[in-house]
Amino acid sequence: MLELNKTTFTITTDDDEIRVDGLCRTLLRDFHQHLLDKGTPPLEAGALAHGADYFVRDYVISARRWNLFQERAGTVRTFAGNWYIISNLEPTFEELAGHLQGVREFYRFLREKDLIPATFLELIEQECNDLAWYGERIESFWNIQGDGYRNWERECSLKDD
Repeated sequence: MLELNKTTFTITTDDDEIRVDGLCRTLLRDFHQHLLDKGTPPLEAGALAHGADYFVRDYVISARRWNLFQERAGTVRTFAGNWYIISNLEPTFEELAGHLQGVREFYRFLREKDLIPATFLELIEQECNDLAWYGERIESFWNIQGDGYRNWERECSLKDD
């Protein structure tokens, strides 16, 4: 298991982003191995690790430049309810649900390793479980007409306050 200091996951420069991406890659490999060690079939373990990897490295680290361990309400909600939808040519509920399953399992792994508090895991699980709302977000995205994008985006904004 990776020995870590959570402050080393803070990103302020491009070099930090590259370094933190490497740290997250190692952590995700540990997560994948953990799944295999507990008997998760290899294809399922790979799919869960892939879902977590997409969220962590593409969204949290690259798109948002957030510290993975910063307890932030809405992290999963803005990923699933906006960023995933606008960042994919053909966003689908099935693909998103797979990513969210990987995210949920990854944060359970972090909790089991005592890297996050139980309250943060509960928040992440709540956000991962809001599947009906994410399905509605994808559907409403496909139904945007005219200049309706602004209203759609405002409902689950990526803009920092």
